[in-house]
Amino acid sequence: MSTTGEKPGKGVYTCNHCGETVYLDDDSDTLPPCPRCHRTEYSP
Repeated sequence: MSTTGEKPGKGVYTCNHCGETVYLDDDSDTLPPCPRCHRTEYSP
């Protein structure tokens, strides 16, 4: 599990609460709060 503010690396992350996906294009990108529900926990 990854949370908002972490830098987990390139990839697609899915919000554990609503299923919204977030794409990180670079290893230095940080996970934002979910754009749909504003929760902070994701699964790769």
